[in-house]
Order: sequence, then C-alpha cells, then structure tokens
Amino acid sequence: MIDYETYVQIRNFFTRDGLNISQIANELCLDHRTVARWAHETRYLPRRTAIRASKLDPFKKNIIQMLEKHPYTARQIFQQIKEQGFHGGITIVEDYVRKVRPPKTKPFLKLVFAPGECAQVDWGSYGTVRVGSTTRRLSFFVMVLCHSRMMYIEFTVSQTMEHFLGCHQNALQFFGSVPRKIMVDNLKSAVLKRTIGKSPVFNPRYMDFAEHYEFTIVPCNVGKGNEKGVVENGVGYVKKNLLNGLDISDFKIMKPVAQKWLDTIANVRTHRETGKRPVDMFHEEKPSLQSLPVEPYDIGVVKQVRASRQFRVTIDTNRYSVPAQLAGVGLTVKMYPDRLCFYHENKLVARHVRSYDRRRDFEHPDHPKVLLAQRKKARDQKIFMTFLTLSDKAQEYYQQIEQRRMNPFHHIRQIVALSEIYSKEQVAMAIEDAFSFSAFSCDYIANLLEQRSRMVKKPGVLHLTRSSDLLDLTIEKPDMSIYNIGGEK
Repeated sequence: MIDYETYVQIRNFFTRDGLNISQIANELCLDHRTVARWAHETRYLPRRTAIRASKLDPFKKNIIQMLEKHPYTARQIFQQIKEQGFHGGITIVEDYVRKVRPPKTKPFLKLVFAPGECAQVDWGSYGTVRVGSTTRRLSFFVMVLCHSRMMYIEFTVSQTMEHFLGCHQNALQFFGSVPRKIMVDNLKSAVLKRTIGKSPVFNPRYMDFAEHYEFTIVPCNVGKGNEKGVVENGVGYVKKNLLNGLDISDFKIMKPVAQKWLDTIANVRTHRETGKRPVDMFHEEKPSLQSLPVEPYDIGVVKQVRASRQFRVTIDTNRYSVPAQLAGVGLTVKMYPDRLCFYHENKLVARHVRSYDRRRDFEHPDHPKVLLAQRKKARDQKIFMTFLTLSDKAQEYYQQIEQRRMNPFHHIRQIVALSEIYSKEQVAMAIEDAFSFSAFSCDYIANLLEQRSRMVKKPGVLHLTRSSDLLDLTIEKPDMSIYNIGGEK
C-alpha cells in the first residue's frame, strides 16, 4: 500500500511528464505492478485491510524504550527481544524500527549560480563498447553550464589526462566561451591531494590548462558530491534518456549520436528545474561568459619511450613504427586523443593515428626504407665482388661500362646472372673478346656466349662405307649446243 504523496508523484510522472511505467518505477524505487495500478487511478482510494495481530506486538513498547535510550541497530534489538521470548524473524523487527525511527535525510542548501559564473564537469560510465576487434569500457564526459543548464557530452574509451583536457577543450569550443569557474570532483586528473585544513593540491597540468583559458578550478569538498548536483543530474539524464536501450554496434557511431541528441533533445527540452529550454537561457547567459583564447591549449601528454629492434614503440598494446635508423633509440612521444607524435632530439620523426584496438601493428611505408636500402646495398656489393672474380679484366670492363652506360650496375648484375648459366671460363673468354670488339654491355656478353654455344665443328671428308662402286661412275660431258641462240654454232 502506498501513501497519498507517492500516489501524487506517480500521477504527475505519468500524466504531466509522460514517463512510462518502467521509468516511474525506477525513479520511485517501486514495483512495476504497483506503479501500473496507481498510474491509471484517477482517485486515491486506499484499500481497507483488517489489522492482524503481530508476534512483535508484546515487544513494541520495550523496543521504543530501547531506542529512546540509545540508537541501537535493528539487529541489536532483535538479539535482545529474542532473549525475552520473541520467536519471529529479523525482518519484522527491521520494518518496525524503520517505522518508529525513520531514516534521517540530510538537508542541503540549494545552490544558485549567476550567468557565466560556473560550469560543472564529471565522468560517467556505461558498460562496454566494440572498438575494432576488441571491447573497451564506454565512458562519457559531461559539462553543464550551471545557470542555463546548457550541456555538452563526449564519449571516449579512456579517462586519461589527454582525454580529460581534450574533452574540456572541445566543450569550451562547443559553447564558444569560457565560464569564470569550473567545478570538479576530486579525481586525480584535477586534484592530486586533499588534506583537512589545507588547500587542495591541484594537478599542475590541469592548473596550466585553467590558466590558459582563464577559469578558476573549484573542487568539491570531500564527501560532498551534492555540490556538483547539476552535472550529476546531467550524467543520470544521459544514462536514462540517451543510453537506456540504445543499440551501440560500434564506438564510431557515438559521436554523431551524441551531437544529434544534444541538438534535438537535451538542449531544447524544457528543463524541470528552470522551466525554460537550455538553449534559450544560453543565449541570455553567453554575454556573461569569457571569450576563448586566440590559440588552443596543447593538450598532448609527453612520455619517454624507447624503440625496439624492430623500430616499434608499444603504446596500450599497439605497436607503432618509427624510422628504422632509430631502432633501440630513446624517443619522446606526445599523446593526443586522436594521434601520436614521436620526437627525436626535438625533431618530429613519426606521426600515427591513435588506435584504441588492441595488439595491432602500424607501419609507415617510409620507415623501413633506410633498412631496405642498406640490405640492397649489401646485396649489390656482394654481386660486384662476384663479378670481379669472373675475369682478370673484370675491373677494367666495369670502368668501361661505367663510362658508357646510365646504369652500370644493371649490366654487372646481368653478367653475374650469366655466370650461373655458363661456366666461369666461358664468361671470362666472352669478357676478353668484348674488349677486342669494344663491346661494353651485358647484351654483348650474352650474344657472345649464345653464339659460341651454337658453334659446330667444320665438316670432314665424306667416306662411303657402302656401294664403293659409285666412285667409279663416268659422267658424260654435257651437250651445250642446245643453248645456242638463233642456230649459231
């Protein structure tokens, strides 16, 4: 059975705010069936139930006396009345103690903010999301202007310093201006240490960022999360309105989804607290906000790394290449949310798009060129040394080719290849013969070798081993008179 106040809340959520049964049940922590029954009731008609005797009735007066003397827990009271003859369970004792001593709700002052005075930021998390071939925790950054309730959200798969500063920077760009103060929780990206009675120790990188954008960091007091209730309500609103039931197939869809949600729902709805649309109040608040600096802050986080023998640097299980000549060398990497920049002696040597997949290898096509060139040079040197062993005139022959040909080493490589087909003596003879013809080319050497491989021996005298009588044949002298012209003799 619910009381009249709860009934009114259910009806208001259902008729005025348009919430469905599940959303009302979650909001009021009630059973779905209870909400479904009372949401459609136009009048509050509580059921009359007969009062039944309880096992606890004989002990209720004693329980009240115990609570007046000392703030005993329900379990302590249960143990004492059990010794007095109580045979019931602890649940009925807990319910009665809660009824006669209701939990105290700590009151908080309502914070009111002037236009342009303050913004609040916080992180939220919502399960996991697919990134390439792996899954990562889905995080989202929320910044809300406290006066207008204008909201900015950005989804990430990390909450590191470069993402924290990057989200701040993107939020300020989204608003096109800067509030005078930004209120944060005591996370390490903002506050390194809190000591009672002393000023908080801020993260020096966040302080530098705040000085660049000229806002003051305001940390919440320890255990006082209510002080940033504006953004906490915003985080809850993102989970209930945007993420609840959203089918997230891949992390790549989150940026356009967030932008559309901000433009069509979050910032154009009538806010329950102010009774106005955030986008309308923002137009009134913007003249009170500070201007953005001319140049954006460099949010890159610097880290010292060392390249492996395979000229790779590993960051978050992914491997990124640097020029091959830097294998084993210490480097400086500047990490941004979207890219990685590698430096050697203050000179940019490599740049990669940052991946949030896992165990991937990324190689720039230009990075192994030096190594490949060294290997090619070593192979060419070996071929040249082989060529010099083919003939005593090989060195002189190369000099003649070098004077006459655009690419002398091409000819040397072809001649060495011919030495694998023909014998060393044949190739040496061809080189020596080429000098006599002043033929300095691999094509001439190939022709000489081909011609000599086709040469046959000079034919000898014909010997007849059969029909030797054919050698004694007498052939009559031919009559030439038949060729006379005009009958002349």
